[in-house]
Amino acid sequence: MSFSTGLLNAAEHLLQTCRRKGRLIATAESCTGGLIAGVLTAVPGSSDVVDCGFVTYSNDAKAKMIGVPEATIRQHGAVSADVAVAMAQGAIAQSRAHLAIAVTGVAGPGGGSPMKPVGLVWLATAARDGHVRTRELRLGDIGREEVRLATVGEALAMLQELADRDP
Repeated sequence: MSFSTGLLNAAEHLLQTCRRKGRLIATAESCTGGLIAGVLTAVPGSSDVVDCGFVTYSNDAKAKMIGVPEATIRQHGAVSADVAVAMAQGAIAQSRAHLAIAVTGVAGPGGGSPMKPVGLVWLATAARDGHVRTRELRLGDIGREEVRLATVGEALAMLQELADRDP
């Protein structure tokens, strides 16, 4: 996949900020299937900032790879703020990263419900110092690729906000 100039520029800016501050990044991705890690690693020299990426598409992978409690998934559903936070915290716990982003959502075209429609995405950032932030996107049924790419853009923006906040 080729990424837009806008996404690549955002990734490069984020990497520069993290490099300057000596921070590592981890990703925990469900609906984006590794695209966030993909855009970060599309930038030459990213290996000094990107520690790892977890693609935890299934609930079982979320639990086994990054420690999302199965009870949290049962209680709130995989597409929820609680699961996104647990994913981001799990990515921090299972890596050397200082900053993590997690995304879980319904990219479509199917899989939506009245409570969790196509285009609903939850994102969470976590920092090793315990700072956590969530964001809900309601993109609508704009197409699978468009949902995924819009999520990548939002994830980069959230990571940039976290990196800028981090001393």
